[in-house]
Amino acid sequence: MKRLPQLRYVILILFCCAYLPVLAQQSAKTSDLTKRLQAKLDSLQKANGFPGATFSVVLPSGEQLTIATGLADSVNNTPMRPANRMFSGSNGKTLFAASAMVLAEQGMFHLDDKIEKHIGKEVWFNRIPNASSITMRMLLNHTSGIEEYYELGDFMQRLQANHTWTPVEILAYVFDREPLFEAGTAFGYADTNYILFGYIIEKISGKKMYDLADKYVVKPYKLKATEPSVKMQYKNLVVGYVNPAGPFPVKGAYVKAGQLALNPQFEWTGGGFVSSAADLATWAKAYYHLKSISPALRGQMRQGVAANTGKDHLYGLGMQIRPGGAAGMGYGHSGWFPGYLTDAEYFPELDLAMAIQFNTDNFRLLKRTPHAYLLDMAKIITPALQTL
Repeated sequence: MKRLPQLRYVILILFCCAYLPVLAQQSAKTSDLTKRLQAKLDSLQKANGFPGATFSVVLPSGEQLTIATGLADSVNNTPMRPANRMFSGSNGKTLFAASAMVLAEQGMFHLDDKIEKHIGKEVWFNRIPNASSITMRMLLNHTSGIEEYYELGDFMQRLQANHTWTPVEILAYVFDREPLFEAGTAFGYADTNYILFGYIIEKISGKKMYDLADKYVVKPYKLKATEPSVKMQYKNLVVGYVNPAGPFPVKGAYVKAGQLALNPQFEWTGGGFVSSAADLATWAKAYYHLKSISPALRGQMRQGVAANTGKDHLYGLGMQIRPGGAAGMGYGHSGWFPGYLTDAEYFPELDLAMAIQFNTDNFRLLKRTPHAYLLDMAKIITPALQTL
């Protein structure tokens, strides 16, 4: 009987040895794909002149390839590395939306609840445009008719003074304003929707939104490079370069001597994370499949309303749905933050998840959208899928 464990080890070794040539061949093929992706990203950086970028893809096999190009710090000539991190902007909405969907699955709220049910007793409630007719679903798919807070009043002046914001302070910028349209009748993208949604979810759950995201997304999916954007210094964060023509009171480098030029805390549930291309690609696939909720609820997340973000674009519940040409429809989210651009998508027809980040928010340097860059990379990856 004592010889049986030894026999098992022998069988295991023989089994592994039999597959070594297959694994070696697979490694050679993915190595070749990595080289071709690297060459493409390098050529795009040289042709267009953006400072740097990171890109990651999760293949149908589960293997992940991550590359980088350009500079993480143009002044010090520091090369961009695949593991470098950047602010992911509105892509962070996906983490908060997913966390809220778990609570909806648990029966804590319903998507078609009027928000009045949950915060109607707040003294400021009736000052919200369309207050009595907005539902939770409308906040998630940007059909509430509420406008963008950071374009109003003295927000930019207070932001420059390193102010730390409460949700109600941010919401106050839209108090007593005329709605953009009647609730539920059109699409109007605004972070304000997610600030209000986050406030309501915290009221319902008694939990902080970042704690919910950590519990339901960051830890379960092992997003080790993903961290709340609530402080002034981050390890492995690259320098982002802010468009001088942009609305924010920062010009040039967003990171100076390791310190951020503005407190990123204001973004909260409108985005609210620092992340890496590898984490974003991993999460893009997991978000589409979101196994912690029912198929019916997942289906509702993927039901989009017409969005004015591009031709034939739709917006679901915390999810952009965009045509990807030969890659099919892409499900995910883009992101913009002062000095940084992000996009992460999952293409179910190919079982392919991709993410890209740039350390600039100047679209003129990219010549087109980050989404278009993902489609460029998909054109290289797709033919290789038949042999991987």
